[in-house]
Amino acid sequence: MEIIMNFQKKSYAVFGLGRYGYSVATELVNSGAEVLAVDKNEAAVNAASTEIPRCQCADVTDAAAIKQMGIANMDVVVIAMANHLEESILAVMLCKEVGVKHVIVKCATEMNRRILLKVGADKVVFPEQDSGMRLAKNLLSSGFIDMFELSGDIALVEVDVHPEWCGRSLSELDLRKKYAINIVAIKQQDKVTVNIDPKEKLSEDMQLFVIAHKSKLKKLN
Repeated sequence: MEIIMNFQKKSYAVFGLGRYGYSVATELVNSGAEVLAVDKNEAAVNAASTEIPRCQCADVTDAAAIKQMGIANMDVVVIAMANHLEESILAVMLCKEVGVKHVIVKCATEMNRRILLKVGADKVVFPEQDSGMRLAKNLLSSGFIDMFELSGDIALVEVDVHPEWCGRSLSELDLRKKYAINIVAIKQQDKVTVNIDPKEKLSEDMQLFVIAHKSKLKKLN
């Protein structure tokens, strides 16, 4: 059972059809998402078109091409060109210029990550740590910061504290009973606490690590 139960219809563009970009795009397509895959290499586009209905050969560093392809209408753009930092930077800037709300970029080094975040990327992933399939499933989960499959039915998810939970404790909220979830850790400003005080008040700068049956995740989100 794939983690797509709270899938909301969104549109995605994937720039770069190497192994990583192809993996992201095909996983999204197979889950029923609307996907536009783009690469300037015509051979790569032709090869991918058998699995991805909307493939286009274009230069994503060209402002005219970005407008012509309707990238402004995309909910999420994934830029999978880690070996081409300059092109990735330009693509991020152009996507943000036309109003794309969520731009995710694959990168090769920590320095590149800092640069890409500076120019507007919303999230940067390292291919050796984040598989294309995992990224696609996280996108489809729509609302969770991150997600790890522990088994066929159980997942560990990282989720922001909901606004209505702020100022209340876990004992007050009784999330386990309401959502059938187990909170195993709380993160605040990069500090992770596993010995949780159930009476501590939650705040908006916290994230919760939750283990739950996948069938319960839609209700949590």
